[in-house]
Amino acid sequence: MLFRSPSVAGGGTDITARTIAPKMSEILGQQVVVENRAGAAMIIGSEAVARAAPDGHTLLMGISTMTINPFVYKKLPYDTVRDFAPISQIVSLPNVLVVHPSLPSKTVKDFVALAKARPGTLNYASAGVGSSLHLSMELLMLMTGMRLEHVPYKGSAPAVFDLLAGQVVALTGTMLTVIPYVRNGRLRALGVTSLKPSSVMPDVPTIAEAGVPGYESVQWYGLLAPGGTPREIIAKIHDAASRATQEPAARKRFLDDGAEPLAGTPEQFAAVIRDDMAKWEKVVRAAGIKPE
Repeated sequence: MLFRSPSVAGGGTDITARTIAPKMSEILGQQVVVENRAGAAMIIGSEAVARAAPDGHTLLMGISTMTINPFVYKKLPYDTVRDFAPISQIVSLPNVLVVHPSLPSKTVKDFVALAKARPGTLNYASAGVGSSLHLSMELLMLMTGMRLEHVPYKGSAPAVFDLLAGQVVALTGTMLTVIPYVRNGRLRALGVTSLKPSSVMPDVPTIAEAGVPGYESVQWYGLLAPGGTPREIIAKIHDAASRATQEPAARKRFLDDGAEPLAGTPEQFAAVIRDDMAKWEKVVRAAGIKPE
């Protein structure tokens, strides 16, 4: 069995796939190999699975970015709903709204009030136009009415570096990227983007409870098969993935990284994909992002 990870080695989809692969190999009685095929905002690796035979031997460790891509790219080489069969949402991972400590804002409400008092003068960084980190902030602006200047970067690392240098004042970043700088005082965390508090940052409130009711923007990683894969194959792989995700060592690894192990059903995962696509389509349109 082949897991295609559409990110580079060490990326989120790669780590998630390699965390559950050994236990799935044991359960299924066959070797599970993880192969990285990165590039073009996860599109290259995703296309390879969409075009694979629907026999359960080639799977995609997908990421929530795939629910954004249909609205920021004019033409994808696959249909996100038709060409994939959801198996299981493995983990959910919140981002964190952080600001440079030179900013006086100590809470989400303070930050929103400051931005409204100085419209268009504060800026924020993202990992690129149409990235999940970009749309997380666009959603926050849409729900609060504040306006910030967007400064896109080629990846999250340079965005964080410029935030540390004070070239930008805010971003929504991944847990793993920003936690070290929050702990040493070089960044200030205002809120996590999930509806539930994070076990890794229990002292940081959710943005929803900090003044923006209903706000949620989480990343997820999940297993998908090519569209048309028989239900009995989907069920067998789901059982193995669920057991592997809940295995104690895997749970500990995920929780230590700030991710919530889920192992949801195929039907639950399909609903998440549909709901996310509907949400991000609205945000992309409201933000005036033109498909490339």
